[in-house]
Amino acid sequence: MKKYLGPILFFAVFEAVAVTLWLTMDHLFYLFNFTYIGGSVALGLVLYIRKWKYARLMVQLAVGLYMLIYLGILSRENMQIEGFWYYLFLGVFEAATIHYVVAKIAGPLLFGRGWCGYACWTAMILDLLPYKTPCGPRRKLGYIRYITFGISLLFVGGLFLLHVPDLEKVMFWSFFIGNALYYGVGIALACAFKDNRAFCKYICPITVFLKPASYFSLSRVKNDTEKCVSCGKCKTVCPMDVDMTDNARRRKNGTECILCLKCVEACPKHSLHI
Repeated sequence: MKKYLGPILFFAVFEAVAVTLWLTMDHLFYLFNFTYIGGSVALGLVLYIRKWKYARLMVQLAVGLYMLIYLGILSRENMQIEGFWYYLFLGVFEAATIHYVVAKIAGPLLFGRGWCGYACWTAMILDLLPYKTPCGPRRKLGYIRYITFGISLLFVGGLFLLHVPDLEKVMFWSFFIGNALYYGVGIALACAFKDNRAFCKYICPITVFLKPASYFSLSRVKNDTEKCVSCGKCKTVCPMDVDMTDNARRRKNGTECILCLKCVEACPKHSLHI
């Protein structure tokens, strides 16, 4: 039972958020939404513990398709970063605003960039590509994420400043166009750099929120230095180029860890653990 403590605690946190928002906002949707997401991730973690090969993929599809199709298309909620700015400027604390606060601003203090590894609908597709591990050195292109972050803010701010009519319709279509651009750029970069996660490393604007909080994350992969033989296998399989042999928070690319646990699986001495 002890080995399932992690999934139980994870589900408990999301269920606490679900119940709190349900009672505070007086809307049953929040109980369903966060129970579903927390339950999906917790189930995936249980399957991972039981060594099911496709556990993480199952979670990515379960949460990613829910966010993309049910919330984004059927419910017409723009869950991209533009949706966050939109509701923030409206002064409405719901939908994308709550999602970003829980999952991408406060959440990383608990589970780092686990959202990127288990629930992102863009990475859900990119991780299906064949370039699972980087084939070359990391490129110095991380500054682009700040440009895309700024563009998203200016785009939504401009809509308000120009008093563009029928903003909800504009945001709905921007969700379609934004996702098409993300998928197109993500796939192109993956093929060009032979790296499925190139988009996450260089382009994704949401990482501007994720990275600072992830530095202080309670959930981190740690290395038992007494067992470690410095074979380097963890560095070889890491899709985000994180140096897992270093336990310091300032370790190389430390805020990039998506908790995919590929390093834990590859370690021949079982020195890595959360």
